[in-house]
Amino acid sequence: MTGRSTRWLVLALVALALFASVWLIFQTVSAERMERAQVERTTQTMNDLRDIERLALAAETAQRGYYITLDRRYLEPWTGAHDRARTALGRLERRIGPTATETERELLNQISLSLDDKFAELDETIGKMRDRELADARTRILTGDGIEAMQRLESAIGQFERIEAHALAVRAEKTAQVEARMLPLIGGLLALLLVALLLGMRLLARVAGAEAEAAQAQVLAEARDRADLLARELNHRVKNIFAIVLALVQMSGRDSPEAKPVLEKVGNRVRALLSAHEVTQGRPGHRRASLRDLLEVTLKPYRDEADQPKLDGPDVRLSQQQVTPLGLVLHECATNAVKYGCWASEGELSVSWWIDGETVRIEWLEECGTPVEPSERKGFGGTLMEGSARQLGGTIERTFTGTGMSIAIAFPNAAEHEQAGTATT
Repeated sequence: MTGRSTRWLVLALVALALFASVWLIFQTVSAERMERAQVERTTQTMNDLRDIERLALAAETAQRGYYITLDRRYLEPWTGAHDRARTALGRLERRIGPTATETERELLNQISLSLDDKFAELDETIGKMRDRELADARTRILTGDGIEAMQRLESAIGQFERIEAHALAVRAEKTAQVEARMLPLIGGLLALLLVALLLGMRLLARVAGAEAEAAQAQVLAEARDRADLLARELNHRVKNIFAIVLALVQMSGRDSPEAKPVLEKVGNRVRALLSAHEVTQGRPGHRRASLRDLLEVTLKPYRDEADQPKLDGPDVRLSQQQVTPLGLVLHECATNAVKYGCWASEGELSVSWWIDGETVRIEWLEECGTPVEPSERKGFGGTLMEGSARQLGGTIERTFTGTGMSIAIAFPNAAEHEQAGTATT
């Protein structure tokens, strides 16, 4: 996953989490608001129903007390009870009316009729008792119309209370279901936020890593520039030294004509060394070089008619990055051959090379004719060869024989690597 894809994914997850949070909050608040509205309606409805029932019972109790004692103080609960009950019934009808079901409308009508019948019976009997018509009042009470009206009223009120209680229970159950759904959704939301957090942290880590790599690349580029500058300065100074040596050789032959052939030979050797040095340093604009050409130029300063090294191998092309380190290795091998090896004792040198898969192998074989003892001291040349081998990405191994020495050099084949790089791009 690329950095751009990760950023878009984090943004999408955060947006989804925000929308999910808003939806969860809306669902929870809506469910709780509807439950509160149902609780308020049920509470007020229950209060109105109980007020109606309480007023009817109080008026009936006043009737019984007045009938027994004829004490008008018993009539106080009855006075205005019908109007107050009607007021409570009106509030109930206004509250229930817009959303009332058919059953609720029938119950409201039954409560209204039963309430009117009950208070009509109470008003009639109390009126007869006030007129001292106790026998007629007793007869009217014993007809049972008042009891039936009261029973119908209580039955209708009871059914209405059960309907309201059921509606409240249903609303509470729906709220509980919403809350139950919220728990896994909240868990999923937390997981989503955690994933977004982890992706954000990963993105920050990648950004920090990219910044660190950029800073390191800048440091390496500056170090490489300094190294290139030093290498060019050193190369310039070495060329100046060769030029000075060549000038001294030429000046030395002006007054000694008999030494001119020798001085010309020395001058040619110096020019050959300069050419070898230029090859080992690499030339700008030359991306590829031949391994045979590099060997020819490196060995040219030390060759004469008597000392002709044997070179054998296929055409191997070197990259610009390989020319300098390999040239330094070959130059060091040639210098050691002159100082301590085959050319120091009129021996023979043969160099062969071949391609082994993705590896180029070179065998530098010196036959000295006399035993060669390995040096126990590691000089700058050995260190230079090891560093060049690492730069080549290869290896260098020395083997001393009874009458000479063999150097095995191995490094990656530039042509194979270029083909592999082209195939993968």
